[in-house]
Amino acid sequence: MAALKAGGHYGLMRHAKAPGRSDPETFRLGDCATQRNLDVAGRAQAAAIGAGLRRAGVTIFKLYASRWCRSMETAELLAVGDMEPLDVLNSIHGRPDREIEQTKHLRALVAQPIATPSVLLVTHHDNIAALTRLVLREGEILVVRPLGGGRFDIVGRIAPDALVE
Repeated sequence: MAALKAGGHYGLMRHAKAPGRSDPETFRLGDCATQRNLDVAGRAQAAAIGAGLRRAGVTIFKLYASRWCRSMETAELLAVGDMEPLDVLNSIHGRPDREIEQTKHLRALVAQPIATPSVLLVTHHDNIAALTRLVLREGEILVVRPLGGGRFDIVGRIAPDALVE
């Protein structure tokens, strides 16, 4: 938490609780009714995580989310800044043709040093796992320090329960 609060870091967050394992085959990106979405517990979790970040004094310079409804809703409910969609955070689940290229672009993003308060990126399990080989729980945040040149260090993990009062 201290690194995220200090600034200059990226937080890779897996979206909050959404029941099920993947989107239906017939989902459409711009139509939330066709996607796997946050449930009541997921909405409460996202709001509580945002409150925990604010209580801890974490300032977020930029807040980005994938265009999937569950990620955008998580980001909005965090209420730590204005959310902007960012395609590099879009889910790569079931899209092996996009995994390598998209992960390369995500790596370049989180390796880029920043001299601002931290940046929070709300994305998906598969994207974080492809980048780091780590599995995060829903609502968990992985804090990384950018080193430039496509490199970054993993500084720590913030469990969603650690932010909830």
